[in-house]
Amino acid sequence: MNLEDIKLGIIGLGYVGLPLAAAFGNIRDVIGFDIDESRIKDLNAFHDKTSELSAAEIKKSKYLTFTSDLEVLSKCNCYIVTVPTPIDSQNRPDISSLINASKMISSILDKGDVVIYESTVYPGLTEEKCVPELSLGSKLIFNQDFYVGYSPERINPGDKKHTLQDIVKITSGSNPATADLIDELYSQIIKAGTFKASSIKVAEAAKVIENTQRDVNIALINELAKIFNLMNLDTHEVLMAAETKWNFLPFKPGLVGGHCIGVDPYYLTFKAQELKYNPEIILAGRRINDGMAEYVSYKLDAAIKKDNPILKNSKVLILGLTFKENCPDLRNSKVFDIVSSLVKIGYIVDVYDPLVRESISFPDDRSSIILDPKKSEYNAIILAVAHNIFIEMGINKIRSFGKDNHIFYDLKSLFDIENSDLRL
Repeated sequence: MNLEDIKLGIIGLGYVGLPLAAAFGNIRDVIGFDIDESRIKDLNAFHDKTSELSAAEIKKSKYLTFTSDLEVLSKCNCYIVTVPTPIDSQNRPDISSLINASKMISSILDKGDVVIYESTVYPGLTEEKCVPELSLGSKLIFNQDFYVGYSPERINPGDKKHTLQDIVKITSGSNPATADLIDELYSQIIKAGTFKASSIKVAEAAKVIENTQRDVNIALINELAKIFNLMNLDTHEVLMAAETKWNFLPFKPGLVGGHCIGVDPYYLTFKAQELKYNPEIILAGRRINDGMAEYVSYKLDAAIKKDNPILKNSKVLILGLTFKENCPDLRNSKVFDIVSSLVKIGYIVDVYDPLVRESISFPDDRSSIILDPKKSEYNAIILAVAHNIFIEMGINKIRSFGKDNHIFYDLKSLFDIENSDLRL
């Protein structure tokens, strides 16, 4: 297949697939496919509920069409898969969407076709799990009748500075010719350039360690924050001092959620344990970061009870529910864990996040999403997510929601230390 012969289909139109489809749709015919018919309806009306693209940006992609019809998708000969790869309740890889997408593609796969995966996986998964599904359903022979590539997504949801085109793209293929073709394809839209890995496994490993490294570094800072709290030191003041050295890495303490940093390390550790190696540092970092929501709840509870040992009907307001600032993405948000932990202790919890557009309900009657916080209502306020809207709201308005002797816990250190009762 030559570059000009490619008929491109992109499967999965979420935070990763839609920007990719739109970028290619500016320069070549692209079919954007999703099994969610309501998603297709929204996109055909130029509405993106993820807020990654504006209506104008979708309209600009004049060669892009959206469909949930498999027959329409079958007109393609090159497929890019961007479906989610989360973890289950036991922190094990959940590759069901990836397998289902592979089975679906196998039903329309023809000789000479190319399938490229972007979903985060552990090293070896593409060839060990996805390729057999493609072969089984299509009755075609891998690397003879069809070919496979892997080019890991590096989308940062809500980030308008580091966009798809501005991030170097790792590419790889199941043989040298396929690797060259895939690299040429992505080079059409990636201004920052591409990096052609020597194998699919190398590309898979590179992706999974990017967020693992970040996770471990944040875990170290979170542990330091716990130590400094015991010493009555402000962590952010210590970090500001330390960052004056050129090689000190500027990580901050906080909750670690989302679809990547809190998930990818478990894909790597799963494969390592399958190979009879138990990763110590990676799993220790995961334990620390997964435990931060409970730590926040414990610290707040201790501060409230110090002045008010009677807990009955005490109310907490949490500002922000998404996993990161200025983004409506709720996937794996650890704010949910804070809510759950506080409710177990005995608090009534209200959550206010104007960026959340989907309907949310908590599994208990002591926590809820509210449209507007009331003044002088709360025993404590937790600023959990650094949305611009909270910065613009200002410390005086935020604290006006609290009772006279309320506790303000600034998890993001958005405001000066003298305006906060607690910080990480």
